Amino acid sequence: MSAALRFLSKTCSSGPVGPVGLLGPVGLLGPVGPVAVPARGLRGAAMRLVQFLRRGDDGGGGMRVGVEQGEGLGVVDLTACDPSLPATVRGLLEMGDEGRARARRAVSSGRCVLDRADVRLLSPILNPEKVVCVGMNYRDHCLEQNAPIPREPIIFNKFPNVITGPEVDWEVELAFVIGRSGKHIKEAEALSYVAGFTVANDISARDWQMKRNGKQWLLGKTFDTFCPLGPALVTTDAVKDPHQLGIRCLVNGETVQSSNTDQMIFKTEQIVAWVSQFVTLTPGDVFLTGTPPGVGVFRKPPVYLKKGDVVECQIDQIGSILNKVV
Repeated sequence: MSAALRFLSKTCSSGPVGPVGLLGPVGLLGPVGPVAVPARGLRGAAMRLVQFLRRGDDGGGGMRVGVEQGEGLGVVDLTACDPSLPATVRGLLEMGDEGRARARRAVSSGRCVLDRADVRLLSPILNPEKVVCVGMNYRDHCLEQNAPIPREPIIFNKFPNVITGPEVDWEVELAFVIGRSGKHIKEAEALSYVAGFTVANDISARDWQMKRNGKQWLLGKTFDTFCPLGPALVTTDAVKDPHQLGIRCLVNGETVQSSNTDQMIFKTEQIVAWVSQFVTLTPGDVFLTGTPPGVGVFRKPPVYLKKGDVVECQIDQIGSILNKVV
């Protein structure tokens, strides 16, 4: 393997969206009829949960939990408002309704609001127990590679550390995070187990994914820093319909992927129900739901990321993450 590449967290420059972190330490790196509306995970508690450092505290002030007042706006410092709250979003989710109620009270108080310039956002989830990914989950992505539409979800994973070989590719994805534990979850109840949604980039080393390691996907997907995630965990009540969202990826300002989550073959509820047949889901588990067409490996000729490239992933209603290859 030569010329290892890593992904550096940078501040977003387009629109009102702010900085992002990595999934890991920040640094270098059917028929229609009457249906019941499924319960959502954070009913009546629409928030944009973030993890952050205060500017100037990078040397040891510690990670903090907050709530964005809106995309790119100020952040309510939950850690300052209620020091007894956990210092991670995962810890807050593990508290269940109590933790979210206390977060809502802090936001309603109008106290402890930090200016956006004083905040450096990290990934909204760090060190999850599981990072579960769904392959070939966009109809238009299957079409671009002349692949059949899967009849069951194709599941693989990344390690939580989620650098790389010379053939590095981009994949913008809608991600969701589990908010409470469960197994054998019914599809009709699945959204009540989802805490919220965020933006992910499923960075992929295509040489390791497609040519080496027996063509098994794991190693090509799980180098350090290979899952930029952010900018916030947008709770389910804040997203009108996660399966009707514009989704885009830009490389050096050029749009390389542009689609809509309505192209997803298996929706969030189906994915939760399917995976929970096999493993117990726990708060903080991260799911990546697949990517639309436009990835570099299927271009003619193929295009791969190189040092200095800037990758921006955007999803409507959720935000944007921007990372530089270093």
